[in-house]
Amino acid sequence: MLESFARCGELGKEWARVRRVVQEADVVVEVVDARDPYATRSIRVERLAKVLGKPLLIVINKADLVPKQVLDEWKSVLEKEHPTIYLSVTKRLGTRRLWKAIKKLSSSRDYVTVAVVGLPNVGKSAVINLLKGRHSATTSPLPGYTKHPLTVKAATWLKVIDTPGVIPMGSEEELIVRGALRPESLEDPVPAAMKLVEVALSRDRGVFEKTYGITSKDPYRVLEELASRRGFLLKGGELNVEEAARALIRDWQSGKLVFYSKPSDYSLS
Repeated sequence: MLESFARCGELGKEWARVRRVVQEADVVVEVVDARDPYATRSIRVERLAKVLGKPLLIVINKADLVPKQVLDEWKSVLEKEHPTIYLSVTKRLGTRRLWKAIKKLSSSRDYVTVAVVGLPNVGKSAVINLLKGRHSATTSPLPGYTKHPLTVKAATWLKVIDTPGVIPMGSEEELIVRGALRPESLEDPVPAAMKLVEVALSRDRGVFEKTYGITSKDPYRVLEELASRRGFLLKGGELNVEEAARALIRDWQSGKLVFYSKPSDYSLS
């Protein structure tokens, strides 16, 4: 109970920082994960931007992990609410669209402040590095790496503010699927990893065979086989299923394990 109260207190502090940053910005750039743009949106941030009268651009990052047809479907759905583009920062795909979209949303201003927001691990700092053109904003594949707002002068006409990852409320299982928690933060990662396996199989029945050579469709058995293949053993030779669970979660968050959602999975069109 005390941990829940503490977490709520931290979330309150994070939201206060996010609100200040959005208030300061001329344009809000919300970064989401191409593998599941819907689940990695922050509706609360979008509502805040609307209340404060700030134009918001949705940037679907990690586009190299998803077929173009699916990206186009997501773009069509999301831009019914907000201007939307997709790109891959790591592969330098579609990156010019970001500059053009920001310019378009701020055409009446000579100097623009952009707030880059989103859940942990969607690539906010990587987007800032792209805008700036050199790597001075610290990046990490670990969720929640940015702890405090970082201001970066990206161009003579552009200032960008990075924010701490917006961690939503929800169960550990839900947050792991959304990429918002470190596996190391979980006392028992097995239930969250099993949930991740279930979701992955619902999106792609062959994903574990393609990724690990594992044919089982039973979530716990998938973890056991992964532990066996990677040599994760406890004393006495027993399989270390917890370490396999953490490894699987890390693979998902780093993009080594790839499956994706379509708008139809959420009854969207």
